[in-house]
Amino acid sequence: MTDRSVFVFSEELLNYRFNSHHPFNQMRLKLTLDLLQKMGAIKENQIVAPRMATDEELCLIHDPNFVNAVKLAGQGQLKGDAAEGYGLGTEDTPIFANMHEASALLVGGTLTAVDYVMSGKAEHALHLGGGLHHGFRGKASGFCIYNDSSVAIKYLQEKYNARVLYVDTDAHHGDGVQWSFYDDPNVCTLSIHETGRYLFPGTGNVNERGQGKGYGYSFNIPVDAFTEDDSWLDAYKNALTEVAEFFKPDVILTQNGADAHFLDPLTHLSSTIKIYREIPKLAHEIAHKYCGGKWIAVGGGGYDIWRVVPRAWSLIWLEMIENSNCYGSLPHDWIDEWKDKASVELAKEWDDPENLYPPIPRKPEITEKNAQTVEKALYPIRSNKKSETV
Repeated sequence: MTDRSVFVFSEELLNYRFNSHHPFNQMRLKLTLDLLQKMGAIKENQIVAPRMATDEELCLIHDPNFVNAVKLAGQGQLKGDAAEGYGLGTEDTPIFANMHEASALLVGGTLTAVDYVMSGKAEHALHLGGGLHHGFRGKASGFCIYNDSSVAIKYLQEKYNARVLYVDTDAHHGDGVQWSFYDDPNVCTLSIHETGRYLFPGTGNVNERGQGKGYGYSFNIPVDAFTEDDSWLDAYKNALTEVAEFFKPDVILTQNGADAHFLDPLTHLSSTIKIYREIPKLAHEIAHKYCGGKWIAVGGGGYDIWRVVPRAWSLIWLEMIENSNCYGSLPHDWIDEWKDKASVELAKEWDDPENLYPPIPRKPEITEKNAQTVEKALYPIRSNKKSETV
């Protein structure tokens, strides 16, 4: 086990909360940390508090007028059409008190993770409060006010002159990050997500490859609805391995939405905890192969906060510290702590049962279609390899 990792957390991160009925609930951060603590997998000196992002840092990506609008909204001074023009006060992104402060702390948590890794204080850093990948330069979107990953990537470029590989395994397309760096050849984005045919935000097609000098540095793999573990992992492993070899990054930033799971209420994929074992393993390998170990991981989507997210996100930290003690039963004291508070019966084992859901009737067709999608997505890399060997 290694101590060369940090876990960014404070109770204040739970202040990013739209309302009691909204599906985005940062209580999942506390559930995950408590699971790690009850299994003895995290030390107090590995937990570091997030700092607040400054306005200057936010404006590395966001329009100053938007930042000001968020401040006004959080003070109850931005209403009606003015708010909606900034994507605020909508069903997805309702206004809540002090939303600027909560959002800036979330961004600052990701920047804290960046500084720990890039300064050499840690090899790996995990900030599960981050991963809000839908935020745009001048508009909130899809539960995301500020886009912490986009700010962090720009910060990595400006402060550390780093080439960044951004890997997004959320079930929703990482649109905000992609568009922020669509013309930048020093940022490579890879998003594996459910096809936008049925799911927000409706983007992330294979032919979104970048523009100008950034053409060829955006990769999208939209998998079909009801995709299962093996097909999903085949796409992930082939894509990440080949994209990393092509781009050779200085640092890897992974967004780890846990909403591709079958039990997630907002998506239509059929994965299990099996993929969440493998996602951090390969990211870890890539970080050491190309980046001297420099790996920053953030959270993202994940709306079954009781049965799915704590297990999936704990596996990221356990991979970072090289602790393989995550099989069999979950800690009984963790289950006892939360079972009466949960809205569903908690999982009792790390892994899902074999009969979690009935057989998917279109499995062969879905698997074949996904393989074809991967081939299309990676075609530029593979065709270049062929021409180099001729």
